[in-house]
Amino acid sequence: GKIMYHGVDLYAGSIDAVQVRKRIGMVFQKPNPFPKSIYDNIAFGPKLAGIKENMDDVVERALRGAALWDEVKDRLKASAMGLSGGQQQRLCIARAIAVQPEVVLMDEPCSALDPIATARIEDLMQEIKSEFTIVIVTHNMQQAARVSDATAFYSTEVNPESDRRTGVLVEFDRTETIFSNPSDERTENYITGRFG
Repeated sequence: GKIMYHGVDLYAGSIDAVQVRKRIGMVFQKPNPFPKSIYDNIAFGPKLAGIKENMDDVVERALRGAALWDEVKDRLKASAMGLSGGQQQRLCIARAIAVQPEVVLMDEPCSALDPIATARIEDLMQEIKSEFTIVIVTHNMQQAARVSDATAFYSTEVNPESDRRTGVLVEFDRTETIFSNPSDERTENYITGRFG
């Protein structure tokens, strides 16, 4: 099939990867800073994208946007590998937003972090959601309820013909509705802990 995303045609096998990467930033489950300086981690994407703006300004804006500037401004040339886990994840968020994407995808961004670092990332999501559309995948229902405006509940079903499991969008609605008055029994069963 064909998916239209803001005017970019996406076909299986013929995706214009450069266009997609310019519009979507990705933050993974485990912090994955490059083995480079803090500065170079942030500058990498904008340089690759051909951004002509003053790179010092780009780096500072991204680090401020990820609530990390005050902690690292005096050691931008130091290795990113020396940061704590929570700082590394905020660095990865800064790296993702440095190219000013339209969407930031976050795949379980707090699963490898302690509760204090998790709270900082959640606060950060609240701060930057006015500038970016954030799509977060999480199995932590409390986190989903805290940080999201809208929630989609996905599950799997077994295809009786092929005996393969297939992902299914069960329900999508405002977060408040999903958690207080879901319209699908499968959603309610998951939220109340009857399965999952």
